[in-house]
Amino acid sequence: MGYETLLYELRDGVAHLTLNREEAANAINLQMGRELMTAALQCDEDPAVRAVLIGAKGKIFCAGGDLEGFAASGDAMPRLLKELTTYLHAGISRFARMRAPVIAAVNGTAAGAGFSLACAADLVVCSESAKFTMAYTRVGLTPDGSSTYYLPRMIGTRRTLELMLTNRMLGAQEALEWGLVNQVVPDEKLIAEAETLAKRLAAGPTGAFGALKKLVLNSAHDSLESQMEHEARAIADSARSDDAREGIEAFFGKRRPKFKGA
Repeated sequence: MGYETLLYELRDGVAHLTLNREEAANAINLQMGRELMTAALQCDEDPAVRAVLIGAKGKIFCAGGDLEGFAASGDAMPRLLKELTTYLHAGISRFARMRAPVIAAVNGTAAGAGFSLACAADLVVCSESAKFTMAYTRVGLTPDGSSTYYLPRMIGTRRTLELMLTNRMLGAQEALEWGLVNQVVPDEKLIAEAETLAKRLAAGPTGAFGALKKLVLNSAHDSLESQMEHEARAIADSARSDDAREGIEAFFGKRRPKFKGA
């Protein structure tokens, strides 16, 4: 399947998804939104995909929405934004609910929808020079791309409002301290470290990963008892899998398990 605003490559069970509008700071236009949705569907439907690594070409991860394109649309901008968010949000929803873990490798600046895209990943590795800013209200717009869902759950309401109201810039170390990223690495090691993590996850029990992602995603909406019932059903279902049998046998055999991801 061909893409223009993205690069897509499957290697060793890892789908490498690279934002490819370097000349436009990887800003998300209508085509990129549509292609992100299509790529998410491709990853979700391909059983060979056992981890997804989202990165970017160039020195900027993503500058957010394509403001130049928004301005050029004139009075049709509200319609354009509704169409763009339809695609972008469908893609983010699919990434959240697919079995494969999703890792974002953030280089340079992640602004606006780029910041939101990083929030939607399961794990985030960023370079030491990475910077994060919401940026939406700076141009009179409101946040999209799942950030109003994920950020309050990650960092609390007050810090979320601070980021969205003031558009302050967070450096990599502060983002780590706030719990927005999992790991900060030297710029020149970003891709290697992110790929190492992705390959490790791709070798894991993909079915169990998908079930636990669902449990965590749904946890905000259920009571304690309902959530524990979901946990009981999920662990029982996972116990039926070949991967569970392999994992337990490997534990007692004192060897590394060889998961098939079924």
